[in-house]
Amino acid sequence: MPLCVHGHFYQPPREDPISNYIPDERGAEPFRNWNERILAECYEPNARMGNFGKISFNVGPTLFDWMWDYAPEVAERIVEQERANFLKFGVGNGMAQGYTHSILPLLFYRDKVTSVRWGVDDFIYRFGHRPQGIWLPETAVDLQTLCVLQDCGLEFTILAPWQLRPLETKPGPYFVDLPDGRKPFIVFPYHRDLSTKVSFISKATENGDEFLSSIRFDQGMDMAQFNLIASDGELYGHHQKFRDHFLRYLLNEGGERHGVDWSWPGLWLLDHQPEAYALLNEPSSWSCMHGVNRWSTECACTPGARWKKPFFSAMRQIAEWVQSVYETHAGELVADPWEVRNQFVQMKHGQVKLRDVCRECGSPELDEPKLKKLETLLKAQYECQRMFTSCGWFFEEFHRIEPQNNIAYAAKALWLTQQATGEQIDPSIIAELAHVRSEKTGLRADTVLSQTLIRAENEQNGLRKQLE
Repeated sequence: MPLCVHGHFYQPPREDPISNYIPDERGAEPFRNWNERILAECYEPNARMGNFGKISFNVGPTLFDWMWDYAPEVAERIVEQERANFLKFGVGNGMAQGYTHSILPLLFYRDKVTSVRWGVDDFIYRFGHRPQGIWLPETAVDLQTLCVLQDCGLEFTILAPWQLRPLETKPGPYFVDLPDGRKPFIVFPYHRDLSTKVSFISKATENGDEFLSSIRFDQGMDMAQFNLIASDGELYGHHQKFRDHFLRYLLNEGGERHGVDWSWPGLWLLDHQPEAYALLNEPSSWSCMHGVNRWSTECACTPGARWKKPFFSAMRQIAEWVQSVYETHAGELVADPWEVRNQFVQMKHGQVKLRDVCRECGSPELDEPKLKKLETLLKAQYECQRMFTSCGWFFEEFHRIEPQNNIAYAAKALWLTQQATGEQIDPSIIAELAHVRSEKTGLRADTVLSQTLIRAENEQNGLRKQLE
């Protein structure tokens, strides 16, 4: 009985972009913030039990960044378990993730490329080998996104079954044809009923033997097929207490007792290929029944969230301005500013130096002031990617930390761009944020932006005084 569990382990960036410090978060007690609490309840026990070595999984780069600093021993255990599989089979069980967890179908093409390139580079940096597959944030997909994945050297992704229209009666995995003479891309649809049981029916995962027996005797299950259970990784110990132990039992003695052949997509592909084709329902996702509307406008997933449409519109205009200024000013310094941006994560991790990247991109030798300007512009581009983190649009209410964080990243992108170039954004674009407000508290997005810009300026002035 081939079976696979995929765990999507992710937390959004929580750092204040000015101080780079995670503030104390209400509800996370007795821990200071949710990262620390979920680490104790989920990441650490699953790593200690060896669960990361037997499931398919992805760890979001923003989460890994934090974990590498705060709990390196846990991060190293996760990496060691994945690398053991890679060394044994030649294919690992880890998958990359879109870097900032932005909804890729809603991004400009070049931002799709950057998000995927950064995700791949971060994976290579952590695990020491290239990923075969990638987890798309919220499994949000369109055909252009699949083309970008293939261009970045990726072979497969995981989608919800309703995101695909099979062209034959055979079950997945499926090939999805791509345009312009490209080879087909592989998509693994997860098993809807099993994934729903694990994710939303807590009673179903209280007893491992009962859970595995229910699979074996399910008349609707094809036991010869590759059946994949997709779930939020934090379910195992954080969202559901003791489910880390449930998972450990399934993957070990429980699976042996019930004849389960545990696998993962890369391992399955060593001996198999999809036998059928499917079309994409695009754009689509696993957590919005209205395509990807949840992250750009009001839809029935979050009724009454009228703030989302003007919020997305204003953020896109800010991003367009920041990127236009980057293209103009960086284009005067380097031959291909977008390729330099695509390598930013490698610079962030200290794998390459900006001067060497510029040289490889065919640019002349830059003096220190020009390098400093380009570095500042690249940092603004990093914030420009973070400002579209999906969590900022996921919930109904604007007065939450996630939308405010996105605005703070936008403010940091504006501030850095202005510092590097002296250019100022059109005030009418910022004025649009006044239409984004909380119905409960009256908090407005333009207020959050202004306050962040003031804090950034004060921080800079404080540093100058210390140097004088």
